[in-house]
Amino acid sequence: MKQLTPEQIAAAFIASCYDEIEAPKPGNVHTFAGGHDMEASHFLDSARVATPAIAAPGARVGARIRGAIDATFAEVQMNTNLGIILLCAPLACAAEAAAPKLRAALSDVLANLDAADAADVYAAIARASPGGLGRASRHDVHGPPPFSLLDAMREAADRDMIARQYATDFSDIFGSGLAAIAEAHAFGAGQPIALAVYLAFLSRFPDTHIVRKFGLETAEAVMREAQGFAARARSEGIANTLTSDLLAFDARLKETRVNPGTSADLTVATLFAARLSGVLPISLGDG
Repeated sequence: MKQLTPEQIAAAFIASCYDEIEAPKPGNVHTFAGGHDMEASHFLDSARVATPAIAAPGARVGARIRGAIDATFAEVQMNTNLGIILLCAPLACAAEAAAPKLRAALSDVLANLDAADAADVYAAIARASPGGLGRASRHDVHGPPPFSLLDAMREAADRDMIARQYATDFSDIFGSGLAAIAEAHAFGAGQPIALAVYLAFLSRFPDTHIVRKFGLETAEAVMREAQGFAARARSEGIANTLTSDLLAFDARLKETRVNPGTSADLTVATLFAARLSGVLPISLGDG
């Protein structure tokens, strides 16, 4: 992995956000259909204004996260991207390092998170006020920030897939996520990469945003239905009939306010990691 410039990191982030919002992801906002009182334009605007903080040269993880959330709320006045920002800020820091592998650099970034990072991240979470978080006996996001952000993430890892990435050096992104990209590449041009990644996460893990708001049973039901779509995508590509069926699934989920938001966040982070690692072109215009 070569050391990337802030301009390259910014281009990779914007391209990854745009790729994700253009895929017909069931239950989540995309250019085919809005939902949950949000439209695709809210996410595109959020990506644009969050980029300078994400790619800020030399900035710590917490400062990037807090700056990106502050910029997002100044622009769209709602939480569109907290999970995306929490995942992408450490990756952006790692991409600045002169390390042979992105994940090795990321491991160093996570191991060196400090109390200032924790304070900034807790402030960002409090401002975003994500739905369904509830309360925890230790390291509650409604309380004072912990000394160690990594310890707090490890404690939440069994109930939150974003916290789990911090606790495992982003194992699901570098495992399931990048594997889905490789599989989509092997299939050929008929397989949109962002949708392949989204379906991989949605079909393999109960989405923890759904779990928090609706319970594990609902999340597992969505996961089982997504498994059928993932199998069809692997066998036939994203044909017109599959797209139509995906959008029907999408409408059903949105009618009941079920939003697999964590799967979408993991998708953006996977695309970002792939671009930073050289697996995908840095920007949309790179071919």
